[in-house]
Amino acid sequence: MSDSDGKSDGKKTLGLRGSGSRPGNVKQSFSHGRTKNVVVETKRKRVVVPKPGGQKPSGPGAGPVGDPSKRPAGITDAEMERRLKAVQAAKARETEEAAQREAEEKARAEDRERRRAEQEEKEREEREREEALKAKAEEEAQKVAEAEAAAQAAASPAAVEEKRTPNKSAPAQTPRKSERDREETNKKNRGTDNRRSGKLTVNQALAGGEGGRQRSMAQMKRKQERARQKAMGGPVEREKVVRNVNLPEAIVVSELANRMAERVGEVVKALMNNGMMVTQNQTIDADTAELIIEEFGHKVVRVSDADVEDVIKEVEDTEEELVGRPPVITIMGHVDHGKTSLLDAIRNAKVVAGEAGGITQHIGAYQVKTDNGAVLSFLDTPGHAAFTSMRSRGAQVTDIVVLVVAADDAVMPQTIEAINHAKAAKVPMIVAINKIDKPAADPDKVRTDLLQHEVIVEKMSGEVQDVEVSATTGQGLDDLLEAIALQAELLELKANPNRAAIGAVIEAQLDVGRGPVATVLIQNGTLRQGDIFVVGEQYGKVRALIDDQGNRVKEAGPSVPVEVLGLNGTPEAGDVLNVTETEAQAREIAEYREKAAKDKRAAAGAATTLEQLMANAKADENVSELPILVKADVQGSAEAIVQAMEKIGNDEVRVRVLHSGVGAITETDVGLAEASGAPIMGFNVRANASARNTANQKGVEIRYYSVIYDLVDDVKKAASGLLSNEIKENFIGYATIKEVFKVTGVGKVAGCLVTEGVARRSAGVRLLRDNVVIHEGTLKTLKRFKDEVPEVQSGQECGMAFENYDDIRPDDVIEIFEREEVVRTLT
Repeated sequence: MSDSDGKSDGKKTLGLRGSGSRPGNVKQSFSHGRTKNVVVETKRKRVVVPKPGGQKPSGPGAGPVGDPSKRPAGITDAEMERRLKAVQAAKARETEEAAQREAEEKARAEDRERRRAEQEEKEREEREREEALKAKAEEEAQKVAEAEAAAQAAASPAAVEEKRTPNKSAPAQTPRKSERDREETNKKNRGTDNRRSGKLTVNQALAGGEGGRQRSMAQMKRKQERARQKAMGGPVEREKVVRNVNLPEAIVVSELANRMAERVGEVVKALMNNGMMVTQNQTIDADTAELIIEEFGHKVVRVSDADVEDVIKEVEDTEEELVGRPPVITIMGHVDHGKTSLLDAIRNAKVVAGEAGGITQHIGAYQVKTDNGAVLSFLDTPGHAAFTSMRSRGAQVTDIVVLVVAADDAVMPQTIEAINHAKAAKVPMIVAINKIDKPAADPDKVRTDLLQHEVIVEKMSGEVQDVEVSATTGQGLDDLLEAIALQAELLELKANPNRAAIGAVIEAQLDVGRGPVATVLIQNGTLRQGDIFVVGEQYGKVRALIDDQGNRVKEAGPSVPVEVLGLNGTPEAGDVLNVTETEAQAREIAEYREKAAKDKRAAAGAATTLEQLMANAKADENVSELPILVKADVQGSAEAIVQAMEKIGNDEVRVRVLHSGVGAITETDVGLAEASGAPIMGFNVRANASARNTANQKGVEIRYYSVIYDLVDDVKKAASGLLSNEIKENFIGYATIKEVFKVTGVGKVAGCLVTEGVARRSAGVRLLRDNVVIHEGTLKTLKRFKDEVPEVQSGQECGMAFENYDDIRPDDVIEIFEREEVVRTLT
């Protein structure tokens, strides 16, 4: 084929012409889904048909010449015999080569074993030599040190002599023999570095060659191991190091590989073999990680994030360490039964004057010293129903409960709650029957009412002490203190003041000038200024301690209530205060608790499945919400208000507290209220100037309260406005169908007899068949004879036709009713 032929037809395939080949198409597949059609040639195999009657060579078993019919054409007997001999020689040669290869392999294995033994022997000798050199070097160093010490001792009088004769010329100092020897040794070692490369001797390490940068022993060992592997002709498996792997609840794949000291790729590969397609940055659970750790041959040590709290040690105090402590007395009872007034009379202070409406809004903690020198710690808890949780916490930290019951009012709902709290906390109770000076006072009725709640006083042959007192006149106060002292003596209250403090937060608030302030009742140990502590989700360092009189103190022992300054945030009332050794520990515990609380809230508020999400969305469609923001002066009040708000509402309306906090109302609160269209409820707090201006500009309502009753009532009224009016049905009559007529243009008309009440045109009707409602609607027409009438009285006949309904039969009953809208309110 010439060049001109190729140029004239570029698409023509190159190949042999004639009947020996034929073209065809083949589809080639490449990466990324690309394909290509290629023209190929298929060559036909030439089949040689032997000539009939030809001679066939004999096979190897049949003599020199085989069967002529099985011999290829054109092959003579001599050629066939030559080929058979060549095949036999090749087979014999293969057998010899196999035997020779086996012998060589055996010799190489023996040689490797011999070299390995020689290498190990050489290494052992090298180690012994190094140890000997090291011992020799240490001995030389010791001799040098002794020589230097002797030289210094000898040189000191010589220096004095030289100072006395300064004009005398001093001879040039020659290096000491030991130093010269060491320099020569170093030179010698440096000169043989190339010969002894890969070996680190003691002299080289002491000389500090290569500019002070030396290979580590681990690097040298790795190099020696690589050399040994190379000499042996194959890789040697390193000994597996089994590690104890600390495993938390969840771990990142890369971190897991790091803790096992394995390659990340190997760990990812193992996970994929187990059916988990993950990357190194993904998190896996502890059970999966445990399988992988065991697969790699390591040991699992399960740890938890909660282990950070192990630094808070529970120390059991011995009897020798315990000393007596003052009792903690909680005053409980119903609203306006005189709890705070009774405490005022005891401590001779008018606390009630500072409370709005004479109601205690948050827990107060006070210490009182009696005439005989006994110190009592009092907790005054509010009596309103909204403060149930606060009263519950008060009962948990107390030793004795004084149940105040008004003699003229007897047992009330909050009195019963206080009894239940005291029983739940297993705290002894003393009943103080107050207002004994009033004319309507009936102390025996109080004692009788308490029997219904399994509180049997001493006068009724029980074990509970009861004292008749009057907060106004002071009657019976000494008897009450004596009863408290007697009960405290029976309890034998003791604590160890010489240990890290443990206390309970009675109240917490955000003070404008002082920051977060917590009222803490110390239960054990002594809290000192400068102590680092963790309380709930907050931590801090004690900047100042202030007692109930407003005085700064350096420390607070067991049963002493103090205000603690130095927190980084406002804790929850009821949180436990623990002193830690370092600030890092306190911060770590606080962060763990905060994360755990956040996860708990997220888990509680999140629907786990799509069905739950859809069900929640459908349920929320039919519920009207009243959003509000709550800001209070102290944490306990804010918590109590939020709990009261949660109880307001029903299936149609609910109150949603968007945000509750402690402190003044700020611009941030106003911004949140504006975005959600919610009013701001301030309880004993006020908005700052910028927040007031912003609220006026954006039309956000801010309402201030000082008594919790008013706030709850106002929210109830506002929520009642969201309720749809109730539709009430009034049945006004019944009618029985006597006959059914067909009227042109109207349809079926029922001839009815009004059997009860009255039938009205404007009323709603239901069609009953066998006392089953089959239709509900309105009347199209109501006729008396031929006239359309507004109503038909009982006992009269009339004609009725239903709107868009014709399936009426004789003996059906028509029920007539009217609907009335009733305005609903929340109770």
